[in-house]
Amino acid sequence: MSKRSMQTTPAPAVTEPDQVFELAAEVFRVMSAPMRLKIISHLCDGERNVSYLLSKIDTTQPNMSQHLTTLYQAGVLGKRREGVQIYYRIVDDRVAALCRAVCTQIATDANYQPVQDSAAISHRAA
Repeated sequence: MSKRSMQTTPAPAVTEPDQVFELAAEVFRVMSAPMRLKIISHLCDGERNVSYLLSKIDTTQPNMSQHLTTLYQAGVLGKRREGVQIYYRIVDDRVAALCRAVCTQIATDANYQPVQDSAAISHRAA
């Protein structure tokens, strides 16, 4: 999928139902990796540099770069360079909204409760 097909600019009219399913499948393919969902989640609040993302997401720099490149090439992210730092931002708000909706619903359905501290874990394990 080209960058242009996923950006927030008006998409070309899709008249064939099969085309709709093909485009939807491509969006889901791009979002199919948990690492990419984490990246999108951390960029929902605004532009961030790679160092920030690496401090928040447990992965290697090469792995992070691979996923950022995939998201950039798919038109989900934009980027800019400032000195030696590269900053990424979400340019396709549809993907961010879809990611947020799906992850929120799954967390709600699973009755997910984030663990606050290790004392809470010890208390529940007892």
